[in-house]
Amino acid sequence: MADRTAPGALAARLTGRPATGERRLSGALAEVTLDDGRVVLVKLGDGPGAARAEAAGLCWLTETGTVRVPTVYGHDGGRLVIDRVAQGAPSAEAAARFGADLAALHAAGAPAFGAPPPGGPREAYIGRAPMRNITGDDWPAWYAEHRVLPYLGRAVDDGTIRPAEAYSIEEVCARLPDLAGPAEPPARLHGDLWNGNVLWGADGDAWLIDPAAHGGHRESDLAMLALFGCPHLDEVLRGYEQAAPLADGWADRVGLHQLFPLLVHAVLFGRGYAEQALDAARAALAR
Repeated sequence: MADRTAPGALAARLTGRPATGERRLSGALAEVTLDDGRVVLVKLGDGPGAARAEAAGLCWLTETGTVRVPTVYGHDGGRLVIDRVAQGAPSAEAAARFGADLAALHAAGAPAFGAPPPGGPREAYIGRAPMRNITGDDWPAWYAEHRVLPYLGRAVDDGTIRPAEAYSIEEVCARLPDLAGPAEPPARLHGDLWNGNVLWGADGDAWLIDPAAHGGHRESDLAMLALFGCPHLDEVLRGYEQAAPLADGWADRVGLHQLFPLLVHAVLFGRGYAEQALDAARAALAR
């Protein structure tokens, strides 16, 4: 009897096409070839909530018709089936287009800061870290309460950040109304926009995968691209600003927006990221 839990069987059921080949890429990822020649990925995932959140996020980004996103065929428990992106090499032209498309994605908006995608859970994830999507109307207050301080608390509890060091990050949170720049409406964010989640397709376009999608500040996505590096980042920013100019002083606020992903990484990976978060907080306070 065929194993209905196997990646090929799941892909066949969710796509409606028979599977003709299956290849494990890792313990959490398999590649399945369908009878019409398409290749899909089966992500075995970290549980039902993670698969549901990722599927909802991809669909929310897709509906804007802006940045390229793999088709979602469905999810079952903790497993997700999406199209595989055939990859190529990044180019300056693709990066500029990506910047303009990202601006359009952000402009599609969200109901509130912290709003999850329709159908997405409030208890979501960023990478392997839990992320609660609780809504708010004021970005500085929301960012402090629901993005920075929860991970700071975990890092202190784990001993990754010493209590005496936490003061600088807490002080940034207290001063956020003055540090945050002009108020902006909630943007539709990818939410985990590091270089590994931007694929440069063989079709010449940039594709987005693995979102932690929610309503947020558009500078947060751009700050994460800068944090972990992105090919032709200057061209991405040029394309973005031509489509939707950023508010004055945005470059000085990059470290402020990097506090959240740095603290997430401190919780997941340890002291090196904690030191980067503390440096970013001190730099923000010195402005």
